[in-house]
Amino acid sequence: MGSGKSTQALQIHHNLTGRGLACMLVTQLDRQDGVVSSRLGVSAEALILDETVDVFRLVNSRHHQGEGLNAVICDEAQFYEPHQIDQLARLVDELDIDVYAFGLLTSFQGLLFQGTKRLLELADVRQEIQVEARCWCGERATHNARLVNGRQVYDGELKIVGDTTSGGDDEPPRVTYDLRCRLHWLAGKEDARQDSLFVDQDDIDIVPSGQNDLTVSR
Repeated sequence: MGSGKSTQALQIHHNLTGRGLACMLVTQLDRQDGVVSSRLGVSAEALILDETVDVFRLVNSRHHQGEGLNAVICDEAQFYEPHQIDQLARLVDELDIDVYAFGLLTSFQGLLFQGTKRLLELADVRQEIQVEARCWCGERATHNARLVNGRQVYDGELKIVGDTTSGGDDEPPRVTYDLRCRLHWLAGKEDARQDSLFVDQDDIDIVPSGQNDLTVSR
């Protein structure tokens, strides 16, 4: 959807490794296992985390192998658990490793992700990626809308990322995401058909997209 966070993460990874710095690229619930990818077509191998991983312990172990790590670059940081964000802060304070975290600010429900909330509370630097994302009306897009077969919903599981390809006619209801201005994101709540769209999350295909993005770095 052109939000730019993964592209920015890959650019920083490319720049730092190109200067001979040792970097670890990590992600969570990404579209492709073992890879951070951008819709511009660039990608790089990454370590996939889940909510059970002790990030500090993992990175500390890698850091003490060879010449150590200079930086950790985190994509999809909105999906990290708050305690994992605390662990990222420890990497900076205790191991002197730079941490760059990239993630969405708010969910399709218009609420801060818990990982993002903790990042905002702890980060040394907070910077919004300046991408000219636009709503269908032409106004600046600030919110991410989840659509089921083209109609906006506000209910459902929060942490879902899936394939970006569309299914056929016999496939379950297709879920996509669309960038919208606040006016048209809120307008979906007036749709009287909303109740019929709250389908079982096990029966839908997910097509992820970006929204207003946040980068947080040391």
